[in-house]
Amino acid sequence: MSAAEPGVLTINGGSSSIRFALFAVGGTLQRQLAGKIDRIGLKGTNLVVSDQSGKARATQHITAADHGTAVGFLLDWLDAQPLFASIKAVGHRVVHGMQHTEPERVTRRLLKELHRITPYDPDHLPREIGLIEAFLQRHPKLPQVACFDTSFHRSMPAVARLLPVPRRYAAKGVERYGFHGLSCAYLIEELTRLDPGALNGRVILAHLGSGASLTAVYRGKSIDTSMGFTPAAGLVMSTRSGDIDPGLVYYLARTENMTAPQFQQMVNHESGLLGVSGMSSDLRDLCASEATDVRAAEAVELFCYQARKWIGSYAAALGGLDTLVFAAGIGENSPLIRKRICRDLGFLGIELDRKRNARNADLISADVGRVKVRVIRTDEELMIARSVTRLLDLGWTGNDKP
Repeated sequence: MSAAEPGVLTINGGSSSIRFALFAVGGTLQRQLAGKIDRIGLKGTNLVVSDQSGKARATQHITAADHGTAVGFLLDWLDAQPLFASIKAVGHRVVHGMQHTEPERVTRRLLKELHRITPYDPDHLPREIGLIEAFLQRHPKLPQVACFDTSFHRSMPAVARLLPVPRRYAAKGVERYGFHGLSCAYLIEELTRLDPGALNGRVILAHLGSGASLTAVYRGKSIDTSMGFTPAAGLVMSTRSGDIDPGLVYYLARTENMTAPQFQQMVNHESGLLGVSGMSSDLRDLCASEATDVRAAEAVELFCYQARKWIGSYAAALGGLDTLVFAAGIGENSPLIRKRICRDLGFLGIELDRKRNARNADLISADVGRVKVRVIRTDEELMIARSVTRLLDLGWTGNDKP
């Protein structure tokens, strides 16, 4: 990155990590470096930095008892980097955006609104707001942009947004929002580049990682998605329960005196694959143990079964299916899970090519299959950078070098 080229910094704050990336904007978006602080609040907190090629350049152990300490360390580290002088804007992933349909420049008014809606997402919003405010305090003249994970799904029809609870709650914003929107937006842009005709068809996006969701897309617009009012809804995930009987709340309150905060902790951090298996939240561990551990085998089968069921339901919502896209850590890297999910979906026109699937090819469907099945590596950081450069008109022409 030359001094004449503007740079964009992206920040993606999670519950126990902060990911960042720095892109040069010179007609193209070129990733100069990327990194993360992980295991915040736990032993073994590290700053790991990668270069343009994705190769780890440095690892530094840090003491970060909480997010505030980690953010302060990250700001000090960034300020010491020569490349930081070229930064013209910072883009933040903000998980919940309520009714926002586009990225927005951060203002006092927007921050006030984000503080107001923190009850809608108490696990993510306070930390994301803290990151934005820390950057504002350190660099008050540096433009910041909020990129909302819910924006992609604001195109959902009313019937898909409705929750079947008393109408008075809808007026308070209680509805299905959907998440993983930055990933979905990126996947649609990449799918359009790979297969321009696919945008006019019926697409299911399977974002399968620690957090997992499926989204039905018709003519480029989200019409339904498995996550709902919170990211805990939908299919089973690493530690999140996915959809469960709401009567369980009353049952556990009555039989175990479980409080609302305890239930929130359970369904978000103690359930899912971890809860079912009793051993791990990582599908790689569970697949390695399923031959000897029935609970691990059941957890793997539950994940694949639910994903297969959601694909079937969204094919019905779309009135058919033309393209299925696998993305995120599991979707991109596990031929076994993709194979099991697609098993018995031949009636929809889904047929995998064994060799293509085994090597994680871009197109893994068999030539005889009517539905194109693709593997696309998602990139939320690049999507944030694209959004920032578009909004602030920093000169991006639409070509990227991830």
